Amino acid sequence: MAWARAAIFAALFIFGTGLAAQDVTLTSPDGAVEISGTLLGFDGEFYRVETIYGELTVDGSGVNCDGPACPNLQNFVAEINVSGSATMGSVLMPALIEGFALRNGMVVVREAVDASNFVYVLRDEADDSAVARFYFHASTTDEGFADLLVNEADIVMALREIRPDERKRARSAGLGDMTQANRSRVLALDAMVPIVSPSNPVDTLSPQELAAVFAGRIDNWKALGGADVAIALHLPDGSTGLGQSVEDDVMGPARLDFADGITRHARSDALVQAVLRDPFAIGITSYAETGNARALTLTGSCGFSLSADRGTIKTEDYPLTAPMFLYLPARRLPKVAREFLAFTRGPSAQIMIRRAGFVDQAPEEVSIDAQGYRFANAITSAGPEVSLEELQRMTRTLYGMARLTTSFRFEAGSVRLDAQSRSNVQQLARALEQGKYDARQILLVGFSDGDGPAGANRDIALKRAEAVQRAVQSAAETANFDRIDMSVDAFGEALPMACDDSAWGRQANRRVEVWVR
Repeated sequence: MAWARAAIFAALFIFGTGLAAQDVTLTSPDGAVEISGTLLGFDGEFYRVETIYGELTVDGSGVNCDGPACPNLQNFVAEINVSGSATMGSVLMPALIEGFALRNGMVVVREAVDASNFVYVLRDEADDSAVARFYFHASTTDEGFADLLVNEADIVMALREIRPDERKRARSAGLGDMTQANRSRVLALDAMVPIVSPSNPVDTLSPQELAAVFAGRIDNWKALGGADVAIALHLPDGSTGLGQSVEDDVMGPARLDFADGITRHARSDALVQAVLRDPFAIGITSYAETGNARALTLTGSCGFSLSADRGTIKTEDYPLTAPMFLYLPARRLPKVAREFLAFTRGPSAQIMIRRAGFVDQAPEEVSIDAQGYRFANAITSAGPEVSLEELQRMTRTLYGMARLTTSFRFEAGSVRLDAQSRSNVQQLARALEQGKYDARQILLVGFSDGDGPAGANRDIALKRAEAVQRAVQSAAETANFDRIDMSVDAFGEALPMACDDSAWGRQANRRVEVWVR
């Protein structure tokens, strides 16, 4: 059985508790129940023991522990191993840990080990006793998933979604479905942006042109409206999450392979500096690390343009949005780790995410008055199948409402919500449970691309809105829906965000928006 083999394999390693795998015996106070096996871990409250019956989790308050590996219950110090993306590990996660400690009356001491390994020790401010140690291995997303699969990571930092082969191996190793809500979450938001030197005259290009540039199909700036000179290409290292996201989300939809001769960079700051030094260079980096380089606007043949900013990244209207993930194994983490993860969803953490230069997930309301450009585009781009009556119905319905930055989109060719949208379901559900929208109207509005008959597209968009409504209501288990006016509507292809002449554009247009009054 794969799950049992994985548990035995995991027992050969040093775990987040700092305990080497050894035999222990857990006995009830009256001696009536006795469990013997290999101690896999202790989180301060529960033991994990590999027994002849499989892996068991036992409440430590109800048993006595006997054996050399039995922990000291009085002076327990939680140890949590965090592995993965250096971008997240160098700035974002440390900032959140420091904020969490400050809020909970703890002080933080950072202990450097080497260039990619360090420890954050959380100490009780009252008596200076150690409460927790967060061991960081800040390297790449690939290494984070590798550590997870051999049970050497309690939290994985990833700049991309887990890939199908990694998901399959994780399930075989007994780690559960890593795409489920309790196994993965979006910590913050970022985006991939094409950058050039400020002296480069090119301002825009389409996603198709961007892919063609890095495939070598377009190799001269003249083809993009610039000088008659060769284009120098710069990308993140292929082992990084950002580099792999470029492969999956820029080259993948265009079905193109990378050209030879691309200069790869292990660090985003090195990539940005290389582009700044060369007026004929182009690179792709993260929105948070653009620095003094100039980000290009993505456009299309129909005239739509989208730039990366906080608003377009939050709503996923910008087509190259890149969520930043945390992945968790299917086992109980120490209490302090669970409290930290809960803290990362709260309003204080969202402020810290913004201050660190990334895009937070706190929902914002955008009034209809601030969306005139979108409605003007809807009128100018309306084809013969979108009637004036339908545009008027949409305007009447949404007039006086505000759009939430929380949006829902679906995986390409699928009815399954994408990763950011699955996180948005949980976010909106928690807000409903907390009563934030009591006595307010919530309208889930479905939109589609323009591929196919307008009537069929509207029907599909309505079904997607209804699917989102069911998902949110199912997740909001304790919400009082008697106090919430939640309904659905759809306007199909009446309000496009991008051109329908590419997979990127059609993906941006297929969405469910949230409007509130």
